[in-house]
Amino acid sequence: MSDSTYSSLPAINHLAAQQLWEEYLAAFDGAERPREYTAECFGDSPELADELLHAVSHGAKRATSSLEIEYAQFDEPLPEVGRYWMICDGRGQPQLITRVSSVEKRSFYDVDADFAAAEGEGDLSLEYWRREHEAFWRRTQGSMGNEWSPSDTDKPGHKVIMERFEVCWPLKFAH
Repeated sequence: MSDSTYSSLPAINHLAAQQLWEEYLAAFDGAERPREYTAECFGDSPELADELLHAVSHGAKRATSSLEIEYAQFDEPLPEVGRYWMICDGRGQPQLITRVSSVEKRSFYDVDADFAAAEGEGDLSLEYWRREHEAFWRRTQGSMGNEWSPSDTDKPGHKVIMERFEVCWPLKFAH
């Protein structure tokens, strides 16, 4: 979602994002220039953004999930393999550049334990993933005046978007 998706998150520092992007491109001089990037924070609060950024930078988190309906609500394109995503901290400062390596759509109840573990959160269990993501999506959809439940993801256009990614930059985090 864009930097204005959840009002409790700060605005993204787009100048710093552009500088980090140029640093990344310069490191691969002569290589094919990647496509555009998106700069965003994880979560819906500065604290959650920092917690999840830490999980990515320390190698625990290599996947994320979102609701397909959110992309329609915010008039944004769905994630696609090969897109670059700059992860920002809870102050809106860009920290890491990632590249989407796979995208799947599933019902909430069809998300498996392997994907839950790849999200790198809590005790890495599917039970934790379900509990925390249900609470998160009820909260974020509720903040927009929408009721949400896991069974909503059984409907077309309402699936869970499951993204896996790799860290590209800075190289010290690309494990």
